[in-house]
Amino acid sequence: MTHIIIVEDDSTVMKSTERWLTMEGFEVTTCAHSRDALSLIREKGIDVVLSDVRMPQVSGLELLEQITEYDPELPMILMTGHGDIAMAVSAMEQGAYYFIEKPFEPDHLTQIIKRASSKREMALENNRLHNQLAHVSGIAARIIGRSAVVENLRRQVLSLAGFDASVMIHGDTGTGKELVAACLHEYSPRCEGNFVAINCGAVPDNLLESELFGHEKGAFTGASTTRIGKLEYASKGTLFLDEIESMPMNFQVKLLRALQENTIERVGSNKSIAINPRVICATKVDLKKLADAGKFRLDLYYRLKVAELYLPKLSARADDVILLFQHFLAQATEQYQIEPARPTMEDLAILSTRDWPGNIREIKNLAQQFAIANAATVTSITDLLASGAPFGQPDRNDSSKEPSDSLLDQVGRFEEHLIRAAMAEHCGSIKDVMTGLQVNRRTLNLKMQRYGISRGDYRDR
Repeated sequence: MTHIIIVEDDSTVMKSTERWLTMEGFEVTTCAHSRDALSLIREKGIDVVLSDVRMPQVSGLELLEQITEYDPELPMILMTGHGDIAMAVSAMEQGAYYFIEKPFEPDHLTQIIKRASSKREMALENNRLHNQLAHVSGIAARIIGRSAVVENLRRQVLSLAGFDASVMIHGDTGTGKELVAACLHEYSPRCEGNFVAINCGAVPDNLLESELFGHEKGAFTGASTTRIGKLEYASKGTLFLDEIESMPMNFQVKLLRALQENTIERVGSNKSIAINPRVICATKVDLKKLADAGKFRLDLYYRLKVAELYLPKLSARADDVILLFQHFLAQATEQYQIEPARPTMEDLAILSTRDWPGNIREIKNLAQQFAIANAATVTSITDLLASGAPFGQPDRNDSSKEPSDSLLDQVGRFEEHLIRAAMAEHCGSIKDVMTGLQVNRRTLNLKMQRYGISRGDYRDR
């Protein structure tokens, strides 16, 4: 339950506001003397502050300074008289969440508090995730996430790591197949051996045999020295074959024989060399269908598929998006030796509701761009996702495209994003959007008109 403190020296306003907010389901604490507000905020664990601007002893603006120093992410809503509008706008520039003019409509106040409460909840969650990242260890520090599918994946990896058997990893591009393969190696009895990764689709066909089997000096033009191949180098360790579906059919026979007999011959040599690698392969296609179609050897498929792991898309683990972004943001900050960039609540909201066709690789790339861009100037996720400029930023020479950094404009963009996301989710159903966002019809209509949102654009989705 959201806990609100009302700081108001007018007892009539305070009591009527307290009654209304209590009826709306909020927990309410009142404070008639602003000098006592900060101690109550500390004591009660307040989520939202609702304060008058003009008060004796400590004004609303002075209270704002105290609250910002104590907890800069605690949202404060200012109640103002007609003549205090300029003062309230100035206060918002100093960090106030919103201002509302007296006399105000109770429904309007309720909606503002709900938005402020959501902001507070996201800020607390953001801090909690930061703390969580700082204290994770073991496999949880390698395979980042707290969703059920990721927890299950970690359990499967730890279980399979103990079996010295081939593993086939299935997953779309960018889902972390090589990371999972590395974890299978790191938590296995072979962890002291080498982890050797090769992308079968990145090696030219005429070099693949030399890459995997090695070659003797003078075996072919350019072979000036003897070279140990990946299979031999991974002996007593792990060989990871990524994009195994790209391996040529004629070479699959050679690989199968090497794995069955645990021996190889380097190119240009007749000497058999004993090998003992654990093979983990990864594919982004249905390898069984490929084998049934005669485009992959069925006998090699069964040799490689002793155990299987299926990696989820990022869209199936939405709870992990912000955690992953923060993880990669911290990595980028350390890698490039720059000041940490802090995403806004609007940024986090966009991250949470965005589709990620590139999966983990895409969010890692965005985090790196965000860190680098913010080293030079304040840049939002919206800026980065815009097209046609460096780092995805709008053209700064075009003032019409430059987003305002004022709190009012940030709130407006956040509000528009939430309404559009709800419209897309509910296929333009006004009733469902009203329920999901907890707004009445009149408020929703006004905001749709303000942001140029038409329900017809979402009906066919």
